[in-house]
Amino acid sequence: MKQLPALGQRLRAARKRRFPCDDLQAFAVRIGVARSTLQKMEQGDLSVALGKYHEAARILGLEEGFEWLFDVEESLFGDT
Repeated sequence: MKQLPALGQRLRAARKRRFPCDDLQAFAVRIGVARSTLQKMEQGDLSVALGKYHEAARILGLEEGFEWLFDVEESLFGDT
């Protein structure tokens, strides 16, 4: 199983900051996933669909960064 632990940690921190009274189950309901899926997300599990991460970001008011996910800046050296 592939993971990005930092992604999961940031998701967990954002959830606790934005919805401090929500436990895992309550926030899972907000984003439309099972509690076990949210647990995987908060571990940075990459087997969870990107759309679920996007929905969590949208609910947290953080979806703006997704539009830059695959943005490649042109290299100063022309070797993009």
